[in-house]
Amino acid sequence: MSKLSTTYDDILACARKLIASGGYNGFSYADIAEVVGVRKASIHHHFPSKVDLVKALLVQYRREAEAGVGNMQQSIPEPFAQLDAYIAYWKACLGDASAPFCVCALLASEMPILPEEVALEVRAYFRFLSGWLSSVLSQGAQQGAIALRDTAQVEAEAFMATVHGAMLSARAYGDAGIFSTIMMPQLERLTPSS
Repeated sequence: MSKLSTTYDDILACARKLIASGGYNGFSYADIAEVVGVRKASIHHHFPSKVDLVKALLVQYRREAEAGVGNMQQSIPEPFAQLDAYIAYWKACLGDASAPFCVCALLASEMPILPEEVALEVRAYFRFLSGWLSSVLSQGAQQGAIALRDTAQVEAEAFMATVHGAMLSARAYGDAGIFSTIMMPQLERLTPSS
């Protein structure tokens, strides 16, 4: 891990990678201790339980997403271009394996086994993402830049599900290019007819 980061940050970064590769039950504090180079007691000092660790990770993950969306909205004012940039972000993450899967989407697939505190954070992320997408789609429709077939909220849920499903397909096929193959028609579907 980075020498400039703290042990706390290193533990969270390691947990994120381990969850992305194996899910909630796919790692232990022993796994983190080995990767980060600390004792398990040090991890327990920062995060008394696995629930505390994963909850802190998901709060951080959502805050990063909120900041990323905020920055994108400032630099890319056009709604359709924001959707395109969002897809490009995940395409790049999948392509270079820097973030091969949305941690919250992966954990959502494990919802029945997650502790309630963790499940609440997963839901909070989905609510944030759905709200942002709904806002972008609504704004784009009002400007005539996006064509909606249903309400902005329904379209947002469908778009979000398609993004996460495309990640899953890319993982299943072992081919990051599948993500674009699935997402490009989704974008085209939102383009107003001439």
